[in-house]
Amino acid sequence: MRTRTLLTLTAAVAALTLPTALPAAAADTPVLTTGATGGTPVAVGDTLTASLASGTSATFHSSATGSSGVSCTASQFTVSVTDNPTAPGTATESLTAHTFDSGSCTSNVVGVLGVTGVKVANLPYTTTVSSDGTVSVTPPSGSAVRTTVTLRTLLGSVNCVYETPGLSGTASNADNAIAFTDQHFTKVSGSGLCFANGYFTATYAPVTDGGATVFVN
Repeated sequence: MRTRTLLTLTAAVAALTLPTALPAAAADTPVLTTGATGGTPVAVGDTLTASLASGTSATFHSSATGSSGVSCTASQFTVSVTDNPTAPGTATESLTAHTFDSGSCTSNVVGVLGVTGVKVANLPYTTTVSSDGTVSVTPPSGSAVRTTVTLRTLLGSVNCVYETPGLSGTASNADNAIAFTDQHFTKVSGSGLCFANGYFTATYAPVTDGGATVFVN
């Protein structure tokens, strides 16, 4: 009995003095990753890009339910990641470029012969992407998201300038896309050929980081 007691005590002391092997802590998953959900973290400073989803157009219609306006089949945005916190959370980006290829743009507005250009002003914009898929685009303080549509008419070139306080979109992991639907702009200058309101709709996919698809966590 005494021998068993001593053996038990010795084993207990040995157990207390041996180092305990703890499981490795799981790495925190940030809001933005590449390759898959929970994949490789997107680094602050990385540049993300996306063009229009294949087979789609960016449209700028005169009403939310109408089809009159401007349509472009080539457009791209570029952002720089400024913060990518642990999910759930909100990643922050700087939208440094948002371009439209004027050669891909057409208009069905009566009196308009063609589209000379579509230019986005007041860049960079602050863009946020939240874990729930909410995307927000905000201009610098004191300014607005501004787009100038230049139309070619029988009377010459016409600049139609539109503004909005900001844009709201949705990110989807199904196709690594960011979609904007009927985002309302108001005309601030331009001739009577410029419609009073513009409604912007576009889907950009896939969003990539150096060629790797970006996911939201």
